[in-house]
Amino acid sequence: MTTRFLNEHGRRRLQRVGQYVVSYGFTAIWLIPFIGLVATSVSPFREVIRGWWNVDLSNLSLENYFGAWNHTSAPISDGVVNSLIVTFPATIVPIVLGSMAAYGFLRYRFPARNTLFFIMVLLLAIPQYTIAVPLFQMLSDMNLINTFLGLIIMHSAWGAPWVILFMRGYFSTLPKEVEESAQIDGAGPLSVFFKVVVPMSWPGMASVFALQFTWVWNDFFFALITIYDHDMMLATQRIPLMRGEFQVDWGVLTAAAILTTIVPLVVYMTLQKYYVKGFIGFASK
Repeated sequence: MTTRFLNEHGRRRLQRVGQYVVSYGFTAIWLIPFIGLVATSVSPFREVIRGWWNVDLSNLSLENYFGAWNHTSAPISDGVVNSLIVTFPATIVPIVLGSMAAYGFLRYRFPARNTLFFIMVLLLAIPQYTIAVPLFQMLSDMNLINTFLGLIIMHSAWGAPWVILFMRGYFSTLPKEVEESAQIDGAGPLSVFFKVVVPMSWPGMASVFALQFTWVWNDFFFALITIYDHDMMLATQRIPLMRGEFQVDWGVLTAAAILTTIVPLVVYMTLQKYYVKGFIGFASK
């Protein structure tokens, strides 16, 4: 019995060690390029061309960050402002409308409900580039090309299906008895949703907010086919414009890339607690 226990304990310990090795290995694979990115962003051009692993620590500076933030032809500072103008409404609109639609799909019965939901799920499999031409033509007919409103509508429509799918699953984990009690007390459908369901769904909505915000913020394709005015270009559109005509200043480019990632990183860190709770609640059903 003792030998069997020791053998089982040894196997579990070996399995745990293997899990640690795999986890640390994948972490290292992810960190090495990121370390190279950071090292390049704080190094002068003469050292970057020799390779980021040859960086001289005595020459590190934030000059590339100031150069990217106040770039002469494509300042990231203006791009960040434009990205915020697009990203916040393109995140909030699909969450509000998608959550209401998700609740309707879950709690109410209407003709072709399952068929409509199935079609909506299928829309998630459509690649962006396959609908670029009809989207462009549609926005052009509505005079929304080269406008923030057109890009916001495009992102909202693209994000709504996955928001409906996620929130429908999350709403299914909530106790239906609380909603029924509110209905008995005389609350209408909208009151039940906004005063009962929404307060219980903050973790799920925080998860959706973090993901949708990140996807919209990092988008390049939709912005590329919608925004053409140089002053209206988003942060992701400005990074390629920093290449230069005769040489590529990799330090400025990497600094711009890191500056662009700071905003969604702050959003994720702020909502991290709710983000994890949202996914745990969704997966526990």
